[in-house]
Formats: sequence, C-alpha cells, structure tokens
Amino acid sequence: MKVLIAVLLALSLPVLAFAEEAEKEGKDGAAPVVAYIGLVPALVGNFGAGPKLKFYKADIALRVTGAEAEAKVKHHEPLIRNQLVMLFSQQTDESMGAAGAKEALRQEALKQVQDVLNQEEGKPLVDDLLFNNLIIQ
Repeated sequence: MKVLIAVLLALSLPVLAFAEEAEKEGKDGAAPVVAYIGLVPALVGNFGAGPKLKFYKADIALRVTGAEAEAKVKHHEPLIRNQLVMLFSQQTDESMGAAGAKEALRQEALKQVQDVLNQEEGKPLVDDLLFNNLIIQ
C-alpha cells in the first residue's frame, strides 16, 4: 500500500510542477492571447444615391490582443456598429465597385473603429478588422 502511494505521488509531482510552471508563464511572460470578436448579427443596410438603392451585407470580425481589450471592445460594440453603419451608408457606387475598393473600405473601417475606441478608452484596442463576408447588391 505504501509503495502504491509512493508511486502515485512520484507520478503526480511532475504534473503538478508543470501546471504551476504554466500558470507562472501565463502571468509573467506568455504572449497575450489573440481573440476575434464577431459582430453578430451582420451589418445590413443600403448605400449610394439615385433612383435605385444598393444594399450591402457585411460580416465583420475584430482582432484584439488580450482579455482586457476583448472585454472593452465588447462593451463598446453598439458604438462600433453605429460607426460602421454610418461609414457603409456614405459609400457610393464608384467607391464600392472600384478595383481594390473592399480593401480600401476595410482599412477605412479599421481606422474609424480605432478612432472611436481611442476617444472612449484612450487606446485603439483593435489590431485588425476582417471582412468574413461582404456582399454588395
């Protein structure tokens, strides 16, 4: 019985040491965790001028680093969504249909989101903005 207990203790010590080491690394020097925050539901609206309205549907994800940034971005999601809806509604047929227009729109959307978060939190918090899907009709 004593031998069995000694063997079990000997086997569990390396596991406990590894768990403690991993916990220390998480607090001290481990790289912050990258998270993607999806704006759900997708943004849907109209844009352009003229007799015929054009519609868009944008499925967007925001890349943030760290749990604190993730929580703050989720807190400001309504403000971020509003800013993006306003940006999309200001687009024209030319700005949405030109070559490279989606990338230019993505860059502008990222800039606007970072500006809003800078005003609210003092830091941009969002590292990147990704279009998972962008449909223009």
